[in-house]
Amino acid sequence: MANGQTSCQVIPVADREAWDSALLQLPRPHVLQTWDWGAFKERWGWQATRWLWLQAGRPVAAAQLLRRRLGRMPLSIVYVPKGPLFDIAELALWQAVLAALEAEARRGVLFVKIDPDVPLNAADEGMATPPDITAIRDLLRRRGWRLSAEQIQFKNTVLLDLTADEETLLARMKPKTRYNIRLAARRGVAVRPGGSEDLAAFYHLYRITAQRDGFIIRPFAYYRDVWSQFLAAGRAHLLLAELEGQPIAGLLMFVFGHTAWYMYGASDNAHRERMPSHLLQWEAIRLARRLGCTRYDMWGAPDRLDESDPMWGVYRFKAGFGGQTVLGLGACDFTTFPVGYYLYTVVMPRLLAVMRMTARAAAV
Repeated sequence: MANGQTSCQVIPVADREAWDSALLQLPRPHVLQTWDWGAFKERWGWQATRWLWLQAGRPVAAAQLLRRRLGRMPLSIVYVPKGPLFDIAELALWQAVLAALEAEARRGVLFVKIDPDVPLNAADEGMATPPDITAIRDLLRRRGWRLSAEQIQFKNTVLLDLTADEETLLARMKPKTRYNIRLAARRGVAVRPGGSEDLAAFYHLYRITAQRDGFIIRPFAYYRDVWSQFLAAGRAHLLLAELEGQPIAGLLMFVFGHTAWYMYGASDNAHRERMPSHLLQWEAIRLARRLGCTRYDMWGAPDRLDESDPMWGVYRFKAGFGGQTVLGLGACDFTTFPVGYYLYTVVMPRLLAVMRMTARAAAV
């Protein structure tokens, strides 16, 4: 099956429990492919469609497609966040899934973007059957897919194996990380679980972090929507680090299947010397183990593992916890409108950048 053709039945799924249950039968299901994520995005301008590939009645692949209209144009874009999901070592499944997505791209879609987790160093990650990366790249190229210049999600990350006991996990960390975890506790930092009533305080810390580190965030309504939905579903857990009852740092962890994702982190400008973020991470790791997770995804590493990368400081913090740095293939695009695709992905971003620079210069 790995090198030949495979016959699959593709069906739409319109039931939350059936969809999420099917995802859990596939290798390494991702939280961004869950029903709840699609339902959240539908409230913010997207339309979710969910496809399941069956073989002998058994789920072998799945893709949640998020579709968005391009203004008043009769075109849309389609994005499959952290998907499709299937055994990436099976080239026949690649062909079956890509064929269906390519057919969708011919129905008034400017381009389809996929973002499957394809680790380039899969052998280091411990996959039972590592994929043939060269064969996957060749297949994508032959079928007209191209590596995307726009990575919506991080293609690289740091993964922790949670199957070891706590003593072993601590031993795998860098000495400075272990020291900082204990330092936070000695200096009076306490970590407690948070709820929906704490989201405004967490967003306040998140906004401070964005201003300090120079990244753009969305309005509170957007985050309150997604955070509340996943907290209510039991698929997100908020932890707050406090000093004398006042929140000084926070962490929001998503959970699905046997994986936990460190999705959002925040800290105040004050009391950073007390290392609250180190203690938060350790408590999140411990919580993930108690929830039955075997993997802790620290959600993001630099595209280039180089000290000049703006993310290097964040990466150094994450790497201190002893995880494996996993390099990913990244997102890929397919289009049947090459001119429109070039205008949308290359010309328009450059034009907007020039307009922003001009506006800033005029304001000086």
